[in-house]
Amino acid sequence: MNEPILFDTSVWIDFLNKKSTPAANLLAHFIEEDMEVLLTPTILQEILQGIRDDYKYLQVKEMLSYFTMLDLPAVQAAIGASDLYRSLRKKGATVRKSNDCLIAFYALEFSCSMVHDDTDFDLISKHFDLQILKL
Repeated sequence: MNEPILFDTSVWIDFLNKKSTPAANLLAHFIEEDMEVLLTPTILQEILQGIRDDYKYLQVKEMLSYFTMLDLPAVQAAIGASDLYRSLRKKGATVRKSNDCLIAFYALEFSCSMVHDDTDFDLISKHFDLQILKL
């Protein structure tokens, strides 16, 4: 597997807390092998805002700067995520966290696979071509 992967915040949290989960272990493997890891601005924000210790915050912020940031104009991303959310609601599917629609929109726009530990993405993938790497 050499394709770049978008790892959701849920995976990063486990990785940073040194939890041994299949997703966190895959992220560690990608980092160790210098494989391309994708981020979105939302994932970056969610990771950094959860760090209480200033020194660890600076370390993680520096580490994350080495990964590939998927970039879309903010208005395009906001409209795309809201369209995704609304479309899901019309189908009777409610996403718990609207940020997950924003992250999923990036994955859909860039046609990249995702690794997550969050049921919202499984729900989205039932209705859209969100590529989820099953571990």
